[in-house]
Amino acid sequence: MDISKFSELVSLNPKSTIPLYKQIAGILTENIKNAILPPGTKLPPERELSALLGVSRTTTINAYRQLEEQGLICTRVGSGTYVADLGPITKTPPAVPWSQLFAPSVNIQLPSILRELIYSAAAKDSISLAAGMPDPSLYPLNDFAQFFTSQSSFLDGADLGHTPTEGYTPIRNILSTMLTEKGYGITPENTMIVSGSQQGLYLIAKVFLQPGDYVIVESPTYLGAIQLFSNSSARILSLPSSGPLPFDLLEDYLIRYRPKLFYVMPTFQNPNGRVMPLEERRELLRLAAKHRLVIVEDDPYGELFYEEKPPLPLKALDSYGGVIALGTFSKMLFPGLRTGWVVAPEPVINRFALEKQYIDLHSSNLSQRLLYDYLHQGLLDNHLALVRTEYKKRRDFVAGALKRYCSPHLTFSIPAGGFYFWCSLTQDILTRQLLHEASKTGVSFVPGEAFYADASGAHEFRLCFVTQPEERLLEGIKRLSKALQVLQTATPLSTAERPAILPLI
Repeated sequence: MDISKFSELVSLNPKSTIPLYKQIAGILTENIKNAILPPGTKLPPERELSALLGVSRTTTINAYRQLEEQGLICTRVGSGTYVADLGPITKTPPAVPWSQLFAPSVNIQLPSILRELIYSAAAKDSISLAAGMPDPSLYPLNDFAQFFTSQSSFLDGADLGHTPTEGYTPIRNILSTMLTEKGYGITPENTMIVSGSQQGLYLIAKVFLQPGDYVIVESPTYLGAIQLFSNSSARILSLPSSGPLPFDLLEDYLIRYRPKLFYVMPTFQNPNGRVMPLEERRELLRLAAKHRLVIVEDDPYGELFYEEKPPLPLKALDSYGGVIALGTFSKMLFPGLRTGWVVAPEPVINRFALEKQYIDLHSSNLSQRLLYDYLHQGLLDNHLALVRTEYKKRRDFVAGALKRYCSPHLTFSIPAGGFYFWCSLTQDILTRQLLHEASKTGVSFVPGEAFYADASGAHEFRLCFVTQPEERLLEGIKRLSKALQVLQTATPLSTAERPAILPLI
């Protein structure tokens, strides 16, 4: 071919870490496989090519040698170098442009941490202090296996068909009875069974929020709520949750922005474990009633108390009918049940049912039937007594281990219930750095930024103390201590050098 045109095909980057001969070989390979240089094309001699590209002859010789070893070119003695005949080339069809087909979504800084946490919990030789799951060794599997055996002996096809979207009627009845005993003034028509409380939260966002609507959240708060509201294109307003609610700021939000919802976890808040005092709950409801604010009360941990019982839920104190309550059996029993509930006024439940039909028609009726048997037999109270005792022991054990191995590098508060320690680093170390270093030792946790809508929390993180037995918890904390010591002795990174995002493990 005309050597003057050859320079148009080969463009080298002398600053690249890839050797020049490999750059030449790679470019020629691509042109040969794409038939831009068809079989039989005569290539420039090494000397002429080196002069054209401004490289040494050795560079072009090495490039041709690599192509010849791959069978892409051949040398004919006394004639020159030619593109080899590769036979018929099957052209690979273009890939489906998936990213162009997706509906628009909000680009959240953190990746899908929920999925990452599930993976990290299952990684071999890894100790996950991240994912908030009950200890599998405490799952009441024998009870559910017995119920399944007894159910299967008289189930027929109709039993495994569709069930009402709002939920299996007997479990709605028994659930409303349970909640009435906790002070909820409801009937079965105010309850709906969902596939985990996360689905309930999704339905709330789907029914109430349009792009640009305002939502108030605590700061920090449950990361799944932040992701859901962000993906609904809602505008998030944050209220500090480390101490008493700032009611002046809340009322300013209500007057200035007219938010659609206030998402709150008043009991054993995730991640910081705070319990909102009774008088504060009443003041919140008074303010909400004044401004007709809808409160979404998420209460996955209310039955997992290790000291005295917490105050009444907001829904039990609700006199104006503006509280929508979420609950789940995932934390009390096991997450594989995928059974939670929503409590709301009947018109809201009816609208949720319409939306839920588009998702899954109804939650698993087999799980609902087994759960009904479990609740009907009165087994939940004994199970809760068991896990409260065991988790309290682990909480106290972890508190002691953190003081022994990680002091004075971090501080923490001891939760009165729930699953988590909320920790703060006392040194100038980012938790993302700590997570990166800890992952090398095989231990994981959740960095604080995940729980803030404004990417705060760079020196905070969450540890789950219930999933692992004590020996594994101790080993995990020792590994965490090792990572802290490594970072303490390392040269501090400047702000410009600190990585914005490190991989979650």
